[in-house]
Amino acid sequence: MSDNLKKLNVLIARVLGVDKNSITDATSPDTVDSWDSYNGLMLVSELEKDFNVHFTMDEVVAVKNVGDIKMALRRHAVEL
Repeated sequence: MSDNLKKLNVLIARVLGVDKNSITDATSPDTVDSWDSYNGLMLVSELEKDFNVHFTMDEVVAVKNVGDIKMALRRHAVEL
């Protein structure tokens, strides 16, 4: 597992209050009760800060799960 992937899992776990080992590409607001609109915004903010990227509104709206987050980060040249 790459350092950035570890960093991503720790970030998601911290924001959503879940075990980092439980996070998969399918992890989504449908599978995590704490992934509400507020924590979704916090997640975007932390991702932008920790990975030094800026997501467009279209990218934010398109994210449906952790797999989508990974694809968005890769589009911003973040290696996972």
